[in-house]
Amino acid sequence: MRPSLTVEIWSDLVCPWCYIGKRRFEMAAAQLRDEVDLQVVYRPYQLDPTASPGTSQPVIEAYAKKFGGHERATEIMAHVTEIAAGEGLTFHMDKALRANTLLAHRLLFLAEGTGQQDELEERLLKAYFVDGLDIGSPDVLADCAAEVGMNHDAVRAFLESNDGVAEVQAMLRVAAEAEITAVPTFVFDGRWSVPGAQDAETFVNVVRRLLQRRSEETLNV
Repeated sequence: MRPSLTVEIWSDLVCPWCYIGKRRFEMAAAQLRDEVDLQVVYRPYQLDPTASPGTSQPVIEAYAKKFGGHERATEIMAHVTEIAAGEGLTFHMDKALRANTLLAHRLLFLAEGTGQQDELEERLLKAYFVDGLDIGSPDVLADCAAEVGMNHDAVRAFLESNDGVAEVQAMLRVAAEAEITAVPTFVFDGRWSVPGAQDAETFVNVVRRLLQRRSEETLNV
């Protein structure tokens, strides 16, 4: 019987490295499928919690403001697009719309309880980086949720309520208290933290070392 290992992935849906990191981690998980049962949970992080809810803007404008102009923003967008292509992802940063991600994180919290969180995470990342959709829009979020099998009307009602707000805000505070300052950050077994979109081999090595450490601790009890 394979051992089970929980992996909490702290990420934000407008972070290109979170999508790249997801692909690399999935490659590692495929290599480890016969050795361990990885239980993956996505946790919220907001790169820009001050972004106005209900509005969006072209990502180049947000990058230009953050990184000192359109020229530098264009360079960064081209760089992450090239890296993503190496992982089989086709970014369309030219049409990406930067939005506040709190609603999306609430939806991911809801999806955790239905077992559809990973599928939804993938769909929302694609919506932002590939399709140019406004993931701050309740309508867009409900449509994406329906595509992965969630009930459209139930999702819309959830987003119009205050359900999940306190829980997501609590998790955002946990991230701050754990001094998670960049995403993605992968927390293995609640004790080993690995920041960044590491290569697949790094993730494989971390999991195997942790399983070995567990085994040694069991023998020493």
